Amino acid sequence: MEDPAVELENVHLSLGRGAARVHILKGISLKIGRGETAALTGPSGSGKSTLLMVIAGLERPDAGSVKVDGRGLDRLGEDALARFRGARIGIVFQSFHLIPTMTALENVAIPLELAGAAAAFARASAELAAVGLEHRLGHYPAQLSGGEQQRVALARALAPNPAILVADEPTGNLDEATGAGIIDLIFALKRDRGATLILVTHDSALAGECERRIEMRSGHVEDAAATALPEPGA
Repeated sequence: MEDPAVELENVHLSLGRGAARVHILKGISLKIGRGETAALTGPSGSGKSTLLMVIAGLERPDAGSVKVDGRGLDRLGEDALARFRGARIGIVFQSFHLIPTMTALENVAIPLELAGAAAAFARASAELAAVGLEHRLGHYPAQLSGGEQQRVALARALAPNPAILVADEPTGNLDEATGAGIIDLIFALKRDRGATLILVTHDSALAGECERRIEMRSGHVEDAAATALPEPGA
């Protein structure tokens, strides 16, 4: 695989202190291609969410190398890593992580403004329109449904036009119908922008819609084979 979007080499990570320290990732080596859609699956405690946080630059490994969009994350200082993450990696969490005292528009625009983006509020408005929330710009998170809050979070993640979009159980706090709508939206926006999508999911059907299913168990990648996707129109 030439010039992958994500490349990990012998990554180890332990969390906790003293006797409570746990070896979470155990020698992970993995490549994910540009524009690919990959699902991280496996039982609870297998390390999939931790691996996603390493890819997103939110956790630093104890050993090994992590390269994302051509940049070695382990070589970046904290400030440089934060700037890179803000510009090139979009992150969607299960719990939305919106700022309750900011409107939908402000939740999307302020990170852009802090990153020095031009016309931050105009871009934020356009992103909210892209997720179907052009009529909810002035609403606060408490005034929005769970599905609407996740749409705001998705707009915020995509506003910088990142090369990589990562999502950790993005439908975990939503009912089945609302969650299905969010997934359809994520896949559609990913296709429109050509981003690489990596998501953590317990949903086998959702994992089956991805081009690759990366199965984890006990801190190891057990299988990273391509998924047999249905033929178009099937």
